Amino acid sequence: MRLTLVAAALVVLPLGAQAQKKSLSGASKGKNGRVKSVTVNNLPGYDDRWLHLGMYVAPNFSRYKLEHASGYPSQGVSANSVVSPGGSVGFLADLRIGEYGALNFAPGVSFLTRRIEFKPYGYSQNLQQYPNDPEEIADQEIGTTQVDFPLLFKLKSERRRNSRVYIIGGVKPSFTIGGRKKDGELTLLEAGRSDFAIEYGVGMDLFYPFFKFSPELRFSHGLTNLYVPGNTDVYSRSLQSMKSNTVTLYLNIWSGR
Repeated sequence: MRLTLVAAALVVLPLGAQAQKKSLSGASKGKNGRVKSVTVNNLPGYDDRWLHLGMYVAPNFSRYKLEHASGYPSQGVSANSVVSPGGSVGFLADLRIGEYGALNFAPGVSFLTRRIEFKPYGYSQNLQQYPNDPEEIADQEIGTTQVDFPLLFKLKSERRRNSRVYIIGGVKPSFTIGGRKKDGELTLLEAGRSDFAIEYGVGMDLFYPFFKFSPELRFSHGLTNLYVPGNTDVYSRSLQSMKSNTVTLYLNIWSGR
């Protein structure tokens, strides 16, 4: 699905540039020549400015890409990552680079709860050898509040009246500023406090009289192994790698001034 979206964007971008040869404003006429509606070019001169500011809210779905420890069946459990919902809020800044490019900086705060489903696979508690092992196997939740500092390059099509499409890609460093613990049995597994991810996506600019609205679908793949070794419980012994994987729908609102 990700490759299809990116391929579609690459096709739409040159088509948008070709469509720009038409007028940015125009009138629709009926059969008798009477004007039915008029399309007005909103926010004229918007793209001539070198800096644009805005804000966003962004629902997301996140999970860990897991890698089991060697010989993990001997631990008596199997682990599967479960997609979990979350959300982000933040600010936007676009620095114009030429006619079709922009450098995008979108610092924000993300609220994430990633869940890993553990199932018993012949598990039995052995307190003499592993005193931290639980009596029964339970799913683990890792809830975090993190600050994100994505820096991305945006490639835009030419504007056709009050809309255009764009593709975006870059990197996103993230740092955990707080963890959300619930039941102690459900939060035995830990994750690292800093992450570095690559991001890419596709979006559309919709121009209105006083602001610009830009829905954007973005994919994020963490490069940092967030697994924290050292814990002696059965959950930690079963894994050797945890990397973040997130799909986010950004709802960007840009100031028209």
